Parts: sequence; C-alpha cells; structure tokens
Amino acid sequence: MQLHKSVQVLQITEVLYFPYRNRFPSMNFEAEILAAPHDNSELYVVPSMRSLTAEEYVEAFKSFLDHSTEHQCMDEFNKEEMPRIMAGLGNGKSMINVLGVGSGTGEQDLKMIRILQAAHPGVLINNEIVEPNPQHVAAYKELVNQAPDLQGVSFIWHQLTSSEYEQQVKEKCINKKFDFIHMIQMLYRVEDIPNTIKFFHSCLDHQGKLLIIILSDSSGWASLWKKYRHCLPSTDSGHYITSDGITAVLRRLGIQYRVHEFPSGWDITECFVEGHPAGGQMMDFLTGTKNFLGTAPPALRRHLQEALCQPECSSKKDGRVIFCNNLSMIVVES
Repeated sequence: MQLHKSVQVLQITEVLYFPYRNRFPSMNFEAEILAAPHDNSELYVVPSMRSLTAEEYVEAFKSFLDHSTEHQCMDEFNKEEMPRIMAGLGNGKSMINVLGVGSGTGEQDLKMIRILQAAHPGVLINNEIVEPNPQHVAAYKELVNQAPDLQGVSFIWHQLTSSEYEQQVKEKCINKKFDFIHMIQMLYRVEDIPNTIKFFHSCLDHQGKLLIIILSDSSGWASLWKKYRHCLPSTDSGHYITSDGITAVLRRLGIQYRVHEFPSGWDITECFVEGHPAGGQMMDFLTGTKNFLGTAPPALRRHLQEALCQPECSSKKDGRVIFCNNLSMIVVES
C-alpha cells in the first residue's frame, strides 16, 4: 500500500534537558493514565475479549510495519543524528562495546553497527545482544551470516529477557561496561521501567550513550491510551507508556538526556472498511486485542473508530487516514 508522502517528510524537534534533582513528577505513569478523566465510562471489557498472544502480536506487528513508516522514521534518525552520536563514542579505544536490548531480528542493530564502522574505521566492535525470542535470535544470526561487510565485528547473543540479563550480571558480578546501549521500542514489555533504565545506564562506560526509542507523546497512541486503556484487555507486563513517562524517570534519576522527535505515520484506512482482513488486523494491533472487531461491544467499536479519526490521533490526505505514529529518540548521557 502506498503511504502518503507527507508522513515521510523530516521534521526534527530537539530538546536538551539538564535535570534539576529536586523536582520529580510521579513515576506511576500508568496510574496517572488510568486516573485521567474520560467520558466513556459506559464502555467496558467483556469476557470474550482477550489480549494478543506473543505469536499473534508478532503477526500483527508485521502488518503494522507493512503499512507504516516506522522503519523509514528510524532511517531518518540514523541519517540525521546517528553519525554525530557514533563519532563521539569510544574515546580513542581500540574496541567499542555495544549492547542491544530487545534487538529482535537485528535489522535496526546492523544499520547502527554500519554507521559505527563508518565513524571509526579499523576499530574493532564487540556487539552483544539481549533478546529472549529464539526465532528472533535465529533470524538475527542468519542476517549476520549473509552480511559481507561486518569484518571486525564480533557478536554475542544472550537469549534472555532484560530482567534475566540484569539478574545474571548481578549474580556473576560482571562489571563489563559498554560505549553504546540501545533499547528500541522495547520498554513497553519490561516489568519495572525505572529500575531497568537505572541498571542499563549503570552499564555505560565513561562518555557512553544510551539510546531509547519510544512512542512520542505527540503520537495518536498517547491520546488513544489515555481515553481507552481501561476498556481493553490487560497485557502481560505491558505498559502503555510514551516519551513523557521515560523522561520523567530520567529526571528522577538525575540523568542528562536529549530528545529528538521524528514524524512517522501509519495508513489505517482499512480499519474503516467493513470486513477488510487487513483492517481487522490493524484494529487488533491498535487495541492489543485478538479479533477486536468481532468480540468488543458495539459501543466500544464505534467510539474507538470515531476516536481514530480525530485530529489528535490521525490526519486525512487524499481520502486516506494516517495515524500519527511519531517516535521520540532519547539520547541519554553516561
């Protein structure tokens, strides 16, 4: 499907933040979201509604990628900002240590590794990966095996969740430091966001950088979650979190960071076409619910579809409905 080109135009908003240690907002972001006033109290979860399984989520996510510019958005960030970030790493060392947390199948990881290679020609790169899904690990390894341009890069996979990796590091008293750590669209699935960020930040070497990519508060997701989170099935350790929640954690920890906002869009037009298979899968991904259109109460379906058309969620162009999927790239200092 052809997306409207306007969602691929680069617009960067950069915010530099130096934390004040005495002004910390509440860290209970989910409680704040759930307590937010709303006018849809007549809507509710019914027993027939259930959350997506891990396998169903992967399938819905593939459909999302096919119809969105999320990866193009990350490519713009890689082009505009990553060369400068990578150039500042390593501090003249002969080896640069990288850690990917929740790296999936590795496509985005290898793009960043190649930028790092270009910024530091001849320098060895040790790339470690924390990824619990065995299928993703296998696909990542195959991608590496097929790549002819990764000489000087070593790979170590840890088939663990981020919390399991943290536990292993602490139990074995491992004191390895990394020059660059990235956590791309994965903090929604960790059990303890503040302590996860605190731990991986402690793994940074001097002048290292931690990159967190998360949905922006300007995205349609933020509006949707604030209004309808309580109407949808709960997920396993899932957090409805956007960039403001992450920067609140960083302020509380007294850590310096810089935020880069990049636009991204998702063509959800088929959500409004009765009986369209792709539209049904889109609604499943939007709500985290299996067969949402077939199991949700009619009033909830109607309210949600109406909300998706509102300006805070989507824009319209040439008859297409483009959901706002803006991303925040948060670069955290060591």
